[in-house]
Amino acid sequence: MRTPVAMAASFPGPYPMTSKRPARGTVPPLAAGLPPVTSAWAEEAYDAQPVARSSAMAEALRRVRLVAGTTATVLLTGETGTGKGVLARYIHRLSNRTECAFVSIHCGAIPENLVESELFGHEKGAFTGASERHVGCFERAHRGTMFLDEVATLTRGAQVKLLQVLQERCLRRVGGQDEIAVDVRVVAATNVNLAQLCEQGEFRRDLMFRLNVFPIEVPPLRERREDIPELVRRFLARLDLRNRKSLTECTPDALEALCHYSWPGNVRELENVVERAYILEQGSRIGIESLPTELTAPRLAEAMQEVLSTEQPLAEARVAALNAFERSYLVAQLRRHRGVIGKTAAASGISPRQLHKLMTKHGLHKEQFRAGGHAEH
Repeated sequence: MRTPVAMAASFPGPYPMTSKRPARGTVPPLAAGLPPVTSAWAEEAYDAQPVARSSAMAEALRRVRLVAGTTATVLLTGETGTGKGVLARYIHRLSNRTECAFVSIHCGAIPENLVESELFGHEKGAFTGASERHVGCFERAHRGTMFLDEVATLTRGAQVKLLQVLQERCLRRVGGQDEIAVDVRVVAATNVNLAQLCEQGEFRRDLMFRLNVFPIEVPPLRERREDIPELVRRFLARLDLRNRKSLTECTPDALEALCHYSWPGNVRELENVVERAYILEQGSRIGIESLPTELTAPRLAEAMQEVLSTEQPLAEARVAALNAFERSYLVAQLRRHRGVIGKTAAASGISPRQLHKLMTKHGLHKEQFRAGGHAEH
């Protein structure tokens, strides 16, 4: 079970924002004037300073800044992995509660029989196993911010008690008699439509209205592609701080592939892919060979489409299409056989010498495809 953690935020302000969308086939440039990659920056920047080069994310941050200084309850909506927790912390940092606790809890990660105890606390002897008094999340967040992630997963009983806290600003611990006053700013998040859950009888309508005072839609990553280069830079900076590989950049073709992928898992998926590529990469920059096949396959289709849409003579178009296919094929085979030249050549139906020649032609190196061992010849 995920343990709620109280955190105080005190970070530098956000970066400037732009909203110009890059042309297809180009990689959005990093904004000028970014601070150098330092240890403190790498560890704090992602959570403290949401990236907002895109107009969609810039609008979300505009709404965040409007509401942050108030006491209004905020409901963050959006797909899984879009960074709702990052925005919740940012709201706390910009509020007048920043010196007090930020308490985050994933409502769906708590066993059903412990939800009310975790949120509102319990007295000694309240139930079997309650050997001592437990102070709940809302009391720990007094005068600070309470972040309820995946609030739609709360049990009906917990929904009733949460509504009471929001309405009356007081709570009663499980098994207790005393009412305890709490001053808490609530930020909730969900990846489902609460109105639909209300129609289905799975969520209280009165609670939805209490939570939905100021809604903010967090856009999916596919609608904010301009943010990808800076997100990648931050992820790599943080990884390199911990692992010391001096690997903080991507090659242009790798960055282009990252920018053009649809990212169904959003920012969380991007972070995982970058970390995997960081581990696999043996060179000085993340190359496209270190990225998953699902990211590189669409580039072959795009390359073919570009060939078909050009006015090149047939002979030139044929060469361009062959090169695009040839490189993608070699990358797939080398990845499948982890850079082992003999196995890759045999699977491709060519000699090791021919494979070496093709790899040189396309700028490929067997070390890029190794996964924790030495490739054989």
